[in-house]
Amino acid sequence: MSEEKTFYVELMKFYRRSKYILFAIITIFLTWFIFVDLVDGDWGSLENSLENLSVFFHESLWPPNWKVLEAQSYPVCERNWEILCSTGYIGIIETLKIAFVATGFGFVLSLPIAVLASRNLYRDEIAIPFRLLLSAMRTLPSIIWAILFVIIIGFGPIAGVLAMTFYTIGYLGKLQYEAIEGLSKEPLEAARAMGLNNSEIALRVIIPECANNLISQILFMFEYNVRHGSVIGIVGAGGIGYYISTYLKFLQYDKVIALLIILFIVVVIIDLLSIKARSYFIDDSTFKTPYLFGNLFRGKK
Repeated sequence: MSEEKTFYVELMKFYRRSKYILFAIITIFLTWFIFVDLVDGDWGSLENSLENLSVFFHESLWPPNWKVLEAQSYPVCERNWEILCSTGYIGIIETLKIAFVATGFGFVLSLPIAVLASRNLYRDEIAIPFRLLLSAMRTLPSIIWAILFVIIIGFGPIAGVLAMTFYTIGYLGKLQYEAIEGLSKEPLEAARAMGLNNSEIALRVIIPECANNLISQILFMFEYNVRHGSVIGIVGAGGIGYYISTYLKFLQYDKVIALLIILFIVVVIIDLLSIKARSYFIDDSTFKTPYLFGNLFRGKK
């Protein structure tokens, strides 16, 4: 009897493993089939792609033109350091400001909507319309929102703030209501037994229980908005993307790559700072600082 039971257990383990393997194989074949269909026999465009990339890289992109960190000729720089008047510095600082304000506004506005969209707190008649609202807000990417607000209010960082805020509400709202619905039923049932209404449950139970998730979400969204500052600026919504767009128009690709390197460095720094911030709020037993950067964030013991 024990041998039959052992055989059955091993058979079930094999079935579970083979199920995932089969899923992976089907996904790979389906991906390749769709890719071939998209190419539609036009493989010639891929033949010289690597050679073209190499020529473009060495002739137009590299080395980067670090004049983007020098003061602009106009207006006249009146600051002590020329770098403070450079397109690289002005662009990245404006991008950080836009991303910070949009993330803050988006987080504050998305949280109550996410609570109303949670089906473990409200009936479907209430939750579903708010889910549809969040879906509509994140259906349009931030660059489309940026185009709309540029048309409505004109060029500048305000259009960028509004565009990022709307997309942030839709994106964070979905993450938030999924986190709320993932909570254990026991705390919610205990709160209802104590006579708390949904608003009180949200303030006294849900937000404290979801605090770690909320912190991770807002840090991720800030980094995401910084990266997308290079996109929305292209349509005139301010930030470093405005200067990238300008250099692209004049085919100054070496300056474009210099700005992208600056943006990459800033994003890496933000990521490292967010690791430190999360480690401050999340218990050390559940959060590990990456070994590569461990010495940066851990003091000597």
